Amino acid sequence: MIKKDVLIIGGGPAGSACAWRLKQNGADCLVLDAQTFPRFKPCAGWVTPGCLRDLALTPESYPHGLVTFREFDIALRGLRFQLRTHQHAIRRIEFDDFLLRRSGAAVVQHAVKVIRQLDGGYEVDGEYQARWLVGAGGTHCPVRRQLYDAEWPRSADALVVAQEDEFYYPARDERCRLWFLQNGLPGYAWYVPKANGWLNVGVGGMEAQLKAKGDTLKRHWNLLVKQLEQDGLVRGYEYHPSGHSYYLRRDRGEIRRGNAFLAGDAAGLATRDMGEGIHPAVQSGLRAANAILTGGEYSLRGIQGLSLWALIGVST
Repeated sequence: MIKKDVLIIGGGPAGSACAWRLKQNGADCLVLDAQTFPRFKPCAGWVTPGCLRDLALTPESYPHGLVTFREFDIALRGLRFQLRTHQHAIRRIEFDDFLLRRSGAAVVQHAVKVIRQLDGGYEVDGEYQARWLVGAGGTHCPVRRQLYDAEWPRSADALVVAQEDEFYYPARDERCRLWFLQNGLPGYAWYVPKANGWLNVGVGGMEAQLKAKGDTLKRHWNLLVKQLEQDGLVRGYEYHPSGHSYYLRRDRGEIRRGNAFLAGDAAGLATRDMGEGIHPAVQSGLRAANAILTGGEYSLRGIQGLSLWALIGVST
């Protein structure tokens, strides 16, 4: 039996930020993740200056590819305009691996199956024990599923479904483009150029609204592909999109139960307007660590629920 102070389920931004803060303060923690890092994870990868600041990083100190956008090309129901911004884009395959390694925490590839609550903490799969447990395993986090969902199910109207592809495409336009509410989509599509010739394109929308209209995300993905071709942004590429889902911030339900915490997408913290989840994930991971270290409160107060102000640099 491996015994630690803290078990962190999930090594993404929430889990690695939590581990980093814990290790900085001498806590003995272990990260369990079903995948081996670095792992490929298609994502628009938006990172605000405030997110970098919380991680004690700057664009100059980050050792991998990063691009900075000062302007977004926006289409809103056909209306086109430019929005001034201060935003960075990273590749998650690099960013997540860097943060996890930098944390200094021990990491084990392990797909969690059974979590048992003990008098003195928690046991995972009969192999790991700890007083504290942090569920940072994304939308389908086993901590969320086994300890929270029966009593505090998530709201179906907060579920976002997304489809995207990330690929090497050096012959591309360097402007970031966003299409909001096009063709009846309850969400938006994006074209995000990354560093070193990489490109991420995708579409995301509210699942309940799509179903209510008899619409599908696949239709909007096909419309995006057609739009990219017509605009000359991507030509002659055979797409290999992947789908995923996450929940927008609703501030309902529990994020702590005894010594078990939820962070990042496991807590449903993506911003209500843009579905941006990296900074909220980092903030929640740091707060979970602080609560463990101090015995204090674990709260979402002050974690931004909207992206717009951060995107335009008003509050970063």
